[in-house]
Amino acid sequence: MHAKSRSAQRASLRLGAVAVATVVGAGLAGAYVGLQRTAEAETAKPVSNVAVARGASGSAGNASGTVSGGSGGKAPASSQPTAPALPDHPTPFSVKLSSKDIPEKGGGVRTGGCSGSLIAPQWIVTAGHCFHDLDGTRVSGKPDYTMTAAIGKLTDSDPRGHVLKIVDTRQSAVNDLAIAKLSEPVTDIEPLALPDGPPDPGQHTTFVGWGSLSSKVIVQTDHIKRGDFQVDEVRKNEITLIPLKKRTVENSPCPDDSGSPFFVPVKGKNTLIAVENFGPDCPQPGTETAARVDQLVSWIKGEIGS
Repeated sequence: MHAKSRSAQRASLRLGAVAVATVVGAGLAGAYVGLQRTAEAETAKPVSNVAVARGASGSAGNASGTVSGGSGGKAPASSQPTAPALPDHPTPFSVKLSSKDIPEKGGGVRTGGCSGSLIAPQWIVTAGHCFHDLDGTRVSGKPDYTMTAAIGKLTDSDPRGHVLKIVDTRQSAVNDLAIAKLSEPVTDIEPLALPDGPPDPGQHTTFVGWGSLSSKVIVQTDHIKRGDFQVDEVRKNEITLIPLKKRTVENSPCPDDSGSPFFVPVKGKNTLIAVENFGPDCPQPGTETAARVDQLVSWIKGEIGS
């Protein structure tokens, strides 16, 4: 989910299609909560950054292997095929949020999505506008639609990881950020650490998300995206960031990337500093705007009971 400018930009936050959300407390008028449209083109393209809300969708699958028998009906161990080694996953804390039944004001439902990150065994953090009512207003509590969270995967078909449901949400009172509770705890993935202070201008940070690969055809990617950014300006409740490399739809936030984490290594731990809110149409030049996490650490710990 992305948005375009304080007023105009936020009217198209990274919710991934044209999702308009009234952001309460943060002053955002739109969010990339990610509405999905029927996609016939560009679905093979990589995802990018946009000042529009980032949403997403996708499917998952598993691969299985077969063993052919030898003369004795069972192949010797040496001739049994071995499954290819899975590539290392450097950011298993990344979360793909997807829904197929978001209610629409005129009736009916639509698909949509966001991105996020694991911050505790049973809690993730994402953009606040990813959870909203029929008027697009951010809301807390159990979502009115089914939102699934895929965690620990590099692709939709990655057999690793977990696919769980969101059962509760809590909205920040100061910016476009929310924490969401998973249906079950995840104990085999190390969560992102929370910061112990504000980010610094010029600090390098990494983005990962599951948004679309186009600013026009809004369909969540089937693989994780990653890019390098630099903190440009530190504001009261948010930061702006600029890319360190030329933008592509694979290394920048696009629709359905709302809630994507920006993180940095601190004392050997990946540490969350902000979550994606909105930015320019991907992959066009411009700055990304993200909700700061550091001033919400006490609130987050109080809500999740840690």
